Amino acid sequence: MENDQIMIHVRFAPDGTVATIGECPGALSAQGWFNLLASSTTDCYETLSGGRALFRLPKLQVEQLKSSAA
Repeated sequence: MENDQIMIHVRFAPDGTVATIGECPGALSAQGWFNLLASSTTDCYETLSGGRALFRLPKLQVEQLKSSAA
């Protein structure tokens, strides 16, 4: 389905860098993938408690971003 959403979970280290992030392509570091998502999307980022966050993106957009990172 074209409207399928993917939730990409992010966990931050105490110093604010990205410790882990979902759907990360092999060509990028966790921080690099976060930077790409943050700079390429709008209104898709949600902060959570405990040093966590979430991107909610359409599956097609995630696939396009992954291919651009390769």
